[in-house]
Amino acid sequence: MELLIVGTLEGQIGAASKIAVAQGGHVSLADKIETALDILRSGKSVELVMIDVKLDIYKFISSLEQERINVLVVACGVANDPSLAVKAIKAGAKEYIPLPPDPELIGAVLAAATRENHALIYGDKKTEAILKMAKQIAPSEASVLLTGNSGTGKEIFSRFIHDNSKRANKKFVAVNCAAIPETLLESELFGYEKGAFTGAVARRIGKFEEASDGTLLLDEISEMDIGIQAKLLRAIQEKEIDRIGGKAPIKVNTRIIATSNRNLEEAVKNGSFRQDLYYRLNVININIPDLKDRPGDIPVLAKHFIKKFSELNDLPMKDLAPAAEQKLLNYLWPGNVRELENTMHRAVLLSTGDEIGEEAILLTDASAVINPEPQPDNSEPQVGQTVAGMERRLIIDTLKHTMGNRTTAANILGISIRTLRNKLKQYQEEGFDIPASPQG
Repeated sequence: MELLIVGTLEGQIGAASKIAVAQGGHVSLADKIETALDILRSGKSVELVMIDVKLDIYKFISSLEQERINVLVVACGVANDPSLAVKAIKAGAKEYIPLPPDPELIGAVLAAATRENHALIYGDKKTEAILKMAKQIAPSEASVLLTGNSGTGKEIFSRFIHDNSKRANKKFVAVNCAAIPETLLESELFGYEKGAFTGAVARRIGKFEEASDGTLLLDEISEMDIGIQAKLLRAIQEKEIDRIGGKAPIKVNTRIIATSNRNLEEAVKNGSFRQDLYYRLNVININIPDLKDRPGDIPVLAKHFIKKFSELNDLPMKDLAPAAEQKLLNYLWPGNVRELENTMHRAVLLSTGDEIGEEAILLTDASAVINPEPQPDNSEPQVGQTVAGMERRLIIDTLKHTMGNRTTAANILGISIRTLRNKLKQYQEEGFDIPASPQG
């Protein structure tokens, strides 16, 4: 844990530093905001900033946002000045620590900052197989391309690869190519020298340099402008970059993991993505399935999120009721894991009983709800219908609700995928219409 302390902290720097070091932290000191910004611009690995509440925290955090420096900021100050604490939180500080520092409180803040927020939680055999492959290729130096729809957890999987690589003790740096304007992405990746352009008030180390000897995640790389793609290709091939305004190339040793929620082969065909870059990135391709295609992950992730948000909101931990769990399984999760996380956050806040019941599970897309027991069609008599006929109708209707997805339908029906396929083959031979599989 790399900690940067900014300001005098009312003479409590020594005490705060000692506590931080005892908690496993490494401490750097800056007497003023500009010094702190210079340290962060240099690419130094800092995970948490503790800043004196009497400094201009709004200016500091605004500078961080303007220069796109991502770091957790907590304010510190004398306990009897609540107005400054409120002002610091409004300015963007995530927490306020009163001084003199309490070892347990600082320990809790450090633990929160270093807590594994990227834990890979799973319970499905398909996810287990993906992780086995990811772990196998992680120690290599090969570039990796992770594909899959938004919200499937591609960044979590990329961190898993880094954590199991030979670079695990080095930095993992993520850049969201879709979130950064085209005009700024080049400077974000490669950095710039002071005065290189209007607003370049100091030298800024780019993400390639920051991640040197570690791993650089290029999230949603399909959104990258084709002009920057050429410079990225050179950086990967030659292992060197040029800062904007720089006079000489800089050697880097950065492993690349890229993600995309679009079909890059199609992007190559339509000219929006360079074919040579695609081949460079696609040394190893891992596709992350939608959450509905790995239903075994749903209850495990749901319980993980219940624990996370119960702790975050200081609420008692509750069990997930069986009916609530079934409601989660009877949903197609168009927003994938991200939607499940938001749903469970709401459920934790809305639950009023001793457990989280189905009434607390508010689903946002009614069309994605699966009904495992379709209501009878009143136009058809039910009395006298055979058990085999009822079973056939239940299976086919469930398959319609899953939009042809065999795995999800089998899970809802409580039968094996092999049994389902045998039944469908039989119905097809008998002349019944069977919903097509989404895989074709």
